[in-house]
Amino acid sequence: MTVAYENNDKRMESVYSKRIRAGKRRTYFFDVRATRGNDYYITITESRKKFNENGYDRHKIFLYKEDFNKFLKALTEAVDYVKTELMPNFDFDAYNHDQVAENDIDDIAAEAVAPTPALQVNTASSNGAGSAADAGEEVDKW
Repeated sequence: MTVAYENNDKRMESVYSKRIRAGKRRTYFFDVRATRGNDYYITITESRKKFNENGYDRHKIFLYKEDFNKFLKALTEAVDYVKTELMPNFDFDAYNHDQVAENDIDDIAAEAVAPTPALQVNTASSNGAGSAADAGEEVDKW
């Protein structure tokens, strides 16, 4: 089901956001959003800087409360399988680098994802267009 809002003035805002930098060109965003009926869902967004172009490619997954446990169980099982069966000698902890270098701050601000209307599946590429106000508001949340 797609819900369209005129001029996007009734966007669903995040009630919680978490950003994970994954390399120089990739960032994941985990946002908890509320519906009008005070129900909650999670959006997972992958944002990748386009190679030799301006803008970002964004892919979004909507995860609804009735699927939280199944999703988490399957994700945990898949990660555990890689860690224990496929790559038991790999040091996954070597990649725990949550610190953001100062020169990465501008990149993070540029790739901030503007809110999307609730229940709208968005897997199309984006050219990074949007108002500076939208980007600035989202950066403040992250």
